[in-house]
Amino acid sequence: MPEKTDLELYIGPAVPLPVSKDVLDALQSVTVTTAGSGPSVFELVFDISTRSPLHTLFLLSGGVSVPIVRVVIAVVIGGRRQILIDGVMTHHETGRGARPGTASLTIIGEDLSRILDLIDFSGIPYPAMPDFARVALILAKYAFLGIIPKVIPSILLDVPIPIESIPTHKGKDLGYIQALADRVGYVFYMEPGPEVGTSFGYWGPEIKVGREQPALSLDFDARSTVEDLSFSYDASKAVLPIVYIHNQQTKVPIPIPVPDITPLSPPLGAIPALPLRIEPITETAKYNPLQGVIVGMAKAAQASGKVVTGRGTLDVRSCGRLLEPRKLVGVRGAGKAFDGLYYVDSVKSIIARGEFKQAFELSRNGLLSTADRIAA
Repeated sequence: MPEKTDLELYIGPAVPLPVSKDVLDALQSVTVTTAGSGPSVFELVFDISTRSPLHTLFLLSGGVSVPIVRVVIAVVIGGRRQILIDGVMTHHETGRGARPGTASLTIIGEDLSRILDLIDFSGIPYPAMPDFARVALILAKYAFLGIIPKVIPSILLDVPIPIESIPTHKGKDLGYIQALADRVGYVFYMEPGPEVGTSFGYWGPEIKVGREQPALSLDFDARSTVEDLSFSYDASKAVLPIVYIHNQQTKVPIPIPVPDITPLSPPLGAIPALPLRIEPITETAKYNPLQGVIVGMAKAAQASGKVVTGRGTLDVRSCGRLLEPRKLVGVRGAGKAFDGLYYVDSVKSIIARGEFKQAFELSRNGLLSTADRIAA
């Protein structure tokens, strides 16, 4: 039985509030795209009368008079609210409507990471603060927007001694946080929810463990949950990173090959691809051997985890649940080589009247499943 799905839309300056029925009636389609890297984006399309006050309202709210126009998009499936995105409007477009006397108004925006990319804070000192403490301090100043820091300390606990050096902020907050994440093989993204008006700013490793989502079933007759699903295998994406460790006695850098397997990124494919490319990671030369190898393993897992990729679509109203990005999901019915667990790289949710579909991309590091069974 198709599940009843309700759309909730909240818009407001800094604090999002539920929109009126007139706004919901004018809304024609919603698109939200969430990827593992980069900001999540959204698009709202309204069909309104050229004389409607909503036309003027949206144009004014997209201007300089209101610097931050917050937008929260949520869906309620089976009585459970799930927030698709918490973001801000970036710009709008107008065009001809579907009927005479109407106009099409398109609102485009990004998640709250866009706010972190507005002001240059170069020069702020961080005395005796490791990288994760700097990230937590940076995110703390956005608490008025409901951003909650979710920061995982890295293995590089290199606390700078103030009498020797004091790290300073470079550029805008978003770029600086991403640079600190890339330095240790981490990722940074905004995770909306769990309540309207709150978001987690996650800075940590890309986690590919945990409880998997209900399986994507292909060719299971009435139990099928996907409309289409295709896979590809590209062994050229497998990379063998080489980290360089500086020998204190000989002053000579020692190259060490590292595997692409970590406790937080175990192999999802039983037969991994043979690495055809070697990628040197030279910045690890200033770390001790343990730190250098751990950073190299984290970067190797990011580089080689997409040897097998899958793309498909599903109908949310038919299967009764959302596919969530940045989590594991099982696949059944695709054949022995491609069945098993995958990491959900990106999800594009497309909502229109009477329709709710998702286009998704999956990935893993090799062929054949490492799991004995896949939960339905």
